[in-house]
Amino acid sequence: MTDSPPIAAHSSAGDVERALERSLGVRSLAASILNITVGGGIFLYPAIVAGGLGAAAWLAYVVCAVAFGLIVLCFAEAGSRVKLTGGPYAYVGTVFGPFVGYISGVLLWLLGVQAHAAIANGFVKGINVFFPGAGIGAARTVMILAVFGFFAAVNVRGVRQGARLIEIATVAKLLPLAVFVLCGAFFISPANLAWPGMPAVSSLGRMSILLVFAFSGVESALAPSGEVKDPSRTVPRAVGIAMIGITVLYVSVQLVAQGILGATLPSHNDAPLAAAASRVFGPAGGLLLLVGASISMFGYLSGMMLAMPRTLFAFARDGYLPRALAKVNPVTHVPAAAIVAHAVAVSALAISGTFESLAILSNISALLLYLLCSAAAFELRRRNVREAGEPFRIPGGAAVPVLSILVILFLLSNANAAEMRSISIVILLAVLLYFFRNKSTARAAA
Repeated sequence: MTDSPPIAAHSSAGDVERALERSLGVRSLAASILNITVGGGIFLYPAIVAGGLGAAAWLAYVVCAVAFGLIVLCFAEAGSRVKLTGGPYAYVGTVFGPFVGYISGVLLWLLGVQAHAAIANGFVKGINVFFPGAGIGAARTVMILAVFGFFAAVNVRGVRQGARLIEIATVAKLLPLAVFVLCGAFFISPANLAWPGMPAVSSLGRMSILLVFAFSGVESALAPSGEVKDPSRTVPRAVGIAMIGITVLYVSVQLVAQGILGATLPSHNDAPLAAAASRVFGPAGGLLLLVGASISMFGYLSGMMLAMPRTLFAFARDGYLPRALAKVNPVTHVPAAAIVAHAVAVSALAISGTFESLAILSNISALLLYLLCSAAAFELRRRNVREAGEPFRIPGGAAVPVLSILVILFLLSNANAAEMRSISIVILLAVLLYFFRNKSTARAAA
């Protein structure tokens, strides 16, 4: 069966993007994916996953890695067909139109704001280890408000100040983990890794949906598709290298923590890796992991405060939110109102929830977004959209997007009714806002 004639979906936008320099190769793109994906969550997940699966916890990482392998293959093909910078928003909007594209934008914002709030909770839990009581009750609320107040104040002053804070996290998040795995492996007790048999599918699915949070970020790293050299070769290779590296790192961290602490791992939910490091290396080892986790989460919070308010700004610019949120400060040249609004929203969300509950809500938003992107990859291939040159083709053809959709549906089936209801209410409000805006625009035009 021959392909239909190729379609260029964004001819005018493509003219603009030709000015971008295609300088990202396999190594730099793989490093970018690794940097964005490995966040503060891995410093907390070992205790949570061990609480659900015991010594078999590492299986949940493998299930999640397989699911993400299918998902990122869809991203790879879509990214080689749609050259617009923007990632998921561009892929979905190209084939399904502005309404579904808008919904994907809402899901992207939900993913971001919930993840932002979840990591804030994780950060406060880490501070609570340093200063007992700081992460409990009224002190926890004050701490969360102080954290987001600080980041909002920095970013309102200008984009350069916000960007400087992000630069501190890259080595700090990877070095302590590497030291923990390489040195801690010599202190594993084999008896702590023994498990009686396969865990229940429902338990494995529940823990896997939680771990989506730890693997998400690939979509952000692939957003600058207009600056990738030879994307049909670079993207799949970089994604493969990064995903293998991330999976090996996560499984290794889980096995070392489990091998050192055994059945007591779930009880160290504030700082499981620091507890394991303290067990074998003494206070200095625990301090290294605590500091690394805190810096990693600090950098993540800073980066999200720089990026996420721009989504509110864009929605306001396009008429979906009050115009006041689209105003740019004439002195600092930043959307100050959008930054403050995001800080208020994420503070309220962080105060009202816990790391685990917010992470799962973020994961549901991410999975719904990935579902749309997998469908978009299928449709982009069916329509033979080619915006520049020969696209990357997923081995196995249309079977991979279909498998990706099925795996995502399996993971979503492990969300409970209350979680799905929360996401559904927000999406319903977003749909009503979309049609209200269109109706108002049509009335104004008349």
